[in-house]
Amino acid sequence: MSVGLLAVVDDILSAAMKASAKAAGVVIDDAAVTPQYVHGLTPARELPVVGKIALGSIANKFLIIIPIALALTAFAPWVLPFLLIVGGTYLCFEGAEKVLEWFGFRHGHEDEGARDENRLVWGAIRTDLILSTEIMLISLASLDRGLDIWQTLGVLAVIAVMMTGVVYGAVALLVKIDDIGLRMAKNPVRRVRHTGTRIVRSMPAVFRVISVIGTVAMLWVGGHLVLVNLGTVGVHWLEELLHGVHDLLAPLGGFIAWLGDTALSAVAGMIVGLIVVGIVLGIGRIVGKRPTFDEGHRTAAAAH
Repeated sequence: MSVGLLAVVDDILSAAMKASAKAAGVVIDDAAVTPQYVHGLTPARELPVVGKIALGSIANKFLIIIPIALALTAFAPWVLPFLLIVGGTYLCFEGAEKVLEWFGFRHGHEDEGARDENRLVWGAIRTDLILSTEIMLISLASLDRGLDIWQTLGVLAVIAVMMTGVVYGAVALLVKIDDIGLRMAKNPVRRVRHTGTRIVRSMPAVFRVISVIGTVAMLWVGGHLVLVNLGTVGVHWLEELLHGVHDLLAPLGGFIAWLGDTALSAVAGMIVGLIVVGIVLGIGRIVGKRPTFDEGHRTAAAAH
């Protein structure tokens, strides 16, 4: 009995590692997107907020994504592409909104204090829901069809815990590395002290880069989801355009072809996002909210 159980556990772990490898790109995007939600909080609140987002991510995977994905895969697989289009469109909207914020454009108003922290957490959890959905669906599609429902559930559970640990462990390290550098800067050993000082001085630039990468990742992943899944539901020319760019650049090397795919997906994501932003602003005008431009916000956005 124990030998059989160990064999099943080994099969589940092996399948989880193989399936999760196919979703590695989205995992990197998730790790790049999340720190921008935490940046700007007081140091004492950074890890608690990361913890809240991580718990929200686990809830997303176990309470929403895995049950719905298994049910839809079994009974209504045709619904999944439409859900991914909706999710991709939301990522495009978030990404386009952040790009506009770089130029001092915003709409609505922001809460302050504890409410602002809650807004950040829920915003991060909503974004995680989309990225986690793609991670889990890519993993699900990569599984051996010979697995029964319980083995499939076990594999997805392992992937959910593993991916959450990797993503939010990396995020926690990123947001606290400046504190580590500050402690090193107070070390009596000269070499350690200088290394700590360099870490502290470099972190604002590092977070600016992470913010840009995270925004581009939202546009890229969102645009890719929209293009590919529109092809799945019958709008083939957009997906064919994506494949055409890949085939055109493939002779130049795999990285160049990937870069072309990414750039096209990001541009498509920006276009979709701007369209949605325009719709949101139009609705805002109807209900009496107007967009605002201000130098202070532009400066704050640039600092982030």
